Amino acid sequence: MSGQGNTQASQNGTAPLRILHVLRAPLGGLFRHVIDLTREQVARGHAVGLICDATTGGATADRILQELAPSLQLGVTRIAMQRNPNFGDIAAFWHVMQRTRSAQPDIVHGHGSKGGLYARLPGLWSKKVVRAYTPHGGSFNYRPGTAIHKIYMGAERLLKNGTGIFLFESEFIETCFRTYAGDPKALSRTVWNGISDTEFVPVASDGDAVDFLYIGELRAAKGIDTFIDALAEIDRSTDFRPRAVLAGTGPDRDHLMQQVARRGLADRVSFAGALPARTAFQRARIMVVPSRAESLPYVVLEAAGAHMPMVSTNVGGIPEIFGPFADRLIACDDAGTMAASLIAALRKPPGQLANEAAQLAQFVASRFTIAHMVDAVLAGYRDALVAGKGLEPAQASLSALVEGH
Repeated sequence: MSGQGNTQASQNGTAPLRILHVLRAPLGGLFRHVIDLTREQVARGHAVGLICDATTGGATADRILQELAPSLQLGVTRIAMQRNPNFGDIAAFWHVMQRTRSAQPDIVHGHGSKGGLYARLPGLWSKKVVRAYTPHGGSFNYRPGTAIHKIYMGAERLLKNGTGIFLFESEFIETCFRTYAGDPKALSRTVWNGISDTEFVPVASDGDAVDFLYIGELRAAKGIDTFIDALAEIDRSTDFRPRAVLAGTGPDRDHLMQQVARRGLADRVSFAGALPARTAFQRARIMVVPSRAESLPYVVLEAAGAHMPMVSTNVGGIPEIFGPFADRLIACDDAGTMAASLIAALRKPPGQLANEAAQLAQFVASRFTIAHMVDAVLAGYRDALVAGKGLEPAQASLSALVEGH
């Protein structure tokens, strides 16, 4: 359906599309984003396929992909993909090329830096397929001015020429892209991540819930060390002796456990390992997001949907999630400010915390849903198909979705 299918899809807003998603690691928010897109695109009658790394994701990714495979008309294949550039990229890129030829998609949608490379590089010499790109942080999280940041931004500037549409997951990432890689040469949209209707059901805390919860990867960028220091500051300056649970796994787990012990908090800060978000939410009254860097974190959307009170830093796309309530956010890397915010949260009556959480949930439900996300992505695909034929994109197709954005 490559030539004929593209023409039909560009002229008929309801014609099924053939969509091939390319990503590296089937992990975290990026994987969830792709799986949510895929499931909803399949449900709407489109033919979809996936290509991803074969060496990461573990049993969870294996199970999800096996369950999804029967519904994927364009199939699912996995091949080794490394995070950093290496000779294995040649084999992975060739695999994506071969799958594209056999699947004959209308759209090849690359996610993240490596998925975006494999999906868009052929677009430098061939315009037969629309090549979409969604950055998910990744290479944009390196410190500007470093050699690795310059290399990756150079690659982004080159690959702009092979991109049919940019589908940024946050205004933050779009700003980063324009700052360090220049303005996109193709169509661009900001399409926020979204969560499902079932995730907008409030979660009640257990009877023995602790005061604070962190959930996510245990690594430096998440600022968990600042959270631990803030808890120690509360011990020093107040009569509060809050309890906390850290849910997740990651490379800095042992270091963080040692920090907890050094601060004398081992009897009140526990490490729960990986937990489903809504299970973790039941274990505490307030969630803490101490991050130093984020894009548009799903866990914050999930916590908002669950009516979970939050103390969060003002980084990345988090202010976009909080919208009119962004003044609740605090600076990162400041244990004193975080301690004061945690104390203030502990002192608030439960009714006030619940009311604030409900306000945020209502705002998030108005724009951060899977339905909105998929509507906007599909509209972007179709506008890119029209633009690829040298016609004027149907900008009106997104007007209802971005009104007031």
